[in-house]
Amino acid sequence: MADYLHHLRKRHGKRLGEQRRPAADQRVAVIGLGRFGSSLANELMRRGWDVLGIDTDARLVQKYSDGLTHAVVADSTDPDVLHQLGVHEFPSAVVGIGSDIESSILVSSNLLEAGVPNIWAKAISRQHGKILERLGVPHVVLPEHEMGERVAHLVTGRMLDFIQFDDDYALVKTVAPRVATGQPLGRSRVRSEYGVTVVGIKRPGEDFTYATADTVVEEGDIIVVTGKTGAVETFTELP
Repeated sequence: MADYLHHLRKRHGKRLGEQRRPAADQRVAVIGLGRFGSSLANELMRRGWDVLGIDTDARLVQKYSDGLTHAVVADSTDPDVLHQLGVHEFPSAVVGIGSDIESSILVSSNLLEAGVPNIWAKAISRQHGKILERLGVPHVVLPEHEMGERVAHLVTGRMLDFIQFDDDYALVKTVAPRVATGQPLGRSRVRSEYGVTVVGIKRPGEDFTYATADTVVEEGDIIVVTGKTGAVETFTELP
């Protein structure tokens, strides 16, 4: 790794943390280039971010090196290695390590001690997630669980899309039930009786627009609804 760092410093500056910084400091270190980490890293690159990919597997680093700003073979469980890479100067970091829980915890701890302000860490179970939360990781994600829950909602109901938030609120795209059609939303019973709010509407052949109190939803319209998860689930099951 030392030779690799020397090459990067010679080519790009004294250290990774001192390179060109976008106005919004859109730099992120993605640690763990498995399916989750590599997919995330590629999407961030597509959105114009500078991505430093780190993994202990030289094969994975080689595979994704051409698509990332930088890719390094390194052991991120060693805090000195992270410091050498300048990760402590990055505003954001993602721990994509899942199967090796010990490494996930060590890397997350190293990032917290380094003072990286925005840390996301993947957890493979609720217990794993709770450990990361107790460490102080601000953003813990359980991609398999969250995707499974989301798909279950789509399979069992009329929902076209479903996003749930931590405080038991959900945002749903669905075909408008009859109770929401035929009169302005301000005079309908949607909010008072069902506890949900229609925030957007899409008519066939038209773009999505914001819904207002004067919006009249028609049969066949697709609407975006928000509210407590249970209320939203009940509303989308209406005929």
